[in-house]
Amino acid sequence: MTQIRGLGYLRVRTRDIDRWRELAVDALGFAVGSGPDPDGLYLRMDERRSRLVVLPGDTDRVLSVGWEVRDRFALAAVGRAVEASGTPVKPLTREEADDRGVEEALTFTDPAGVTVEVFHAPVLDHSPVLTGLGQRFVTGEQGMGHIVVPTTSPDETIAFYTEVLGFLPRGAMRLGGGSSSRRVRFMGVNQRHHSLAVCPAPHGEAPGLVHLMVEADTLDAVGRALDNVAKHGFPLSSTLGRHTNDKMVSFYVRAPGGWDVEYGCEGMLVDERHYTAEEITADSYWGHDWSGSEPLAAFTPPGPSA
Repeated sequence: MTQIRGLGYLRVRTRDIDRWRELAVDALGFAVGSGPDPDGLYLRMDERRSRLVVLPGDTDRVLSVGWEVRDRFALAAVGRAVEASGTPVKPLTREEADDRGVEEALTFTDPAGVTVEVFHAPVLDHSPVLTGLGQRFVTGEQGMGHIVVPTTSPDETIAFYTEVLGFLPRGAMRLGGGSSSRRVRFMGVNQRHHSLAVCPAPHGEAPGLVHLMVEADTLDAVGRALDNVAKHGFPLSSTLGRHTNDKMVSFYVRAPGGWDVEYGCEGMLVDERHYTAEEITADSYWGHDWSGSEPLAAFTPPGPSA
């Protein structure tokens, strides 16, 4: 049984903080939160001080992925398991933990090169969550949502999350068809179908993310967000559709930095008493047309260095 309860937060760096604000706040309706960097964008989805943190900089990349555990004893257990796997673990300093808005955290690097932070006791903001679309985000026991991580070492990455961190396999999708053994692997830690997916990628350069999924409570909120995305001139990576594995009705919008935000509703809840992992053969029942999208940065070979 995993100690991880859910995806807690995501921290990213961007070269275009103003455009990010327009996407997250004006188009997708995230509430504005608070944090220590006066130039940063702290985005609320619920009573947490922030779930998505966007900080200005000279690159577009994931800074860290935060996974939540129940308490300090669970945190210590995760630390022991990771160290036993041969991966160095370092506690965050008091200042770093305060920066994340948590009581205590430790950090390490996964085989995909992602900086992972495991934490307990997030700081709460008890003021009203004033979302721009009048929506409620689906968080709570299901965590913030899910992420898809690209990796040049898929077998090692999947083994790390399942065998060391205890994530549960939640199915796969074969890439390229035929006899290919390359698959996107989906993994869960709660009733959300997947909190993490791992996708084979040609390079390990920035941004270190394929997409972040967040879930709203109604189809109307998704539709209003879709209208706003078009109004503000953000490119759709994928049209509205319903996925086959988690049943999410969603669209994908390209965020500054070359990765996507999936914005959806109606995701399924997994009952582990009956669930068995499956291999899907189609991404969606309908919709999710990707034909007009530009390649994601994770799948575009980096250009020659200057």
